[in-house]
Amino acid sequence: MGIDVMVFDDQHLSRFALTALLEQRPEIRVAGSVDSKLAALEFAELHRPDVVIISFEGRDREVIETAEKIAILPECRTLLLATVCIRSVVRRAFTGGIDGMVRRSAPPRRFFEAIHLVHQGERAFDAELTVAAVANGDCPLTRRQLSVLEHLDRGDTMEEIAARLCLSEGTVRNYISSMVTKIGARNRIDALRIARDLQWI
Repeated sequence: MGIDVMVFDDQHLSRFALTALLEQRPEIRVAGSVDSKLAALEFAELHRPDVVIISFEGRDREVIETAEKIAILPECRTLLLATVCIRSVVRRAFTGGIDGMVRRSAPPRRFFEAIHLVHQGERAFDAELTVAAVANGDCPLTRRQLSVLEHLDRGDTMEEIAARLCLSEGTVRNYISSMVTKIGARNRIDALRIARDLQWI
């Protein structure tokens, strides 16, 4: 049985190259190729391809949001093809219902294996990415502290963070103060810079 796939990549040459690679496989049919998040969501809702391949640099949270929306559509599976695998993005993909994530640097064999796995209803995260998703590695911050940092990074206010994490504003401030001290930052802006530089968020 063939696999209908849709490709979303906002880089034209990259999208054409990826489409050409997929079309070399007799069991795969490229049902669509789009260059925007809105087009990807609309195509998936209308045509319900078996696997939606979403190519992205690795930091664009709107792309992850699009992938999560597609992932809840009946009969659609999602596979991220990432240039950079930031720990917070991998963690969100792993816990957000996305079916797989492959590094763009992976060999074609691994890419095609991932397509087949997600099509069969399995998950396709490399072991290294799975570890990154569930562990903090050398990060001294707790998962809750990382969640607060991630919301700060999105530009959320104290009130918004408190509401989204079901905490009081005072508790959020305490988390931030503790994080600043723990990682030796000057203030929360410096804490965000350190966390980004070390790819904790």
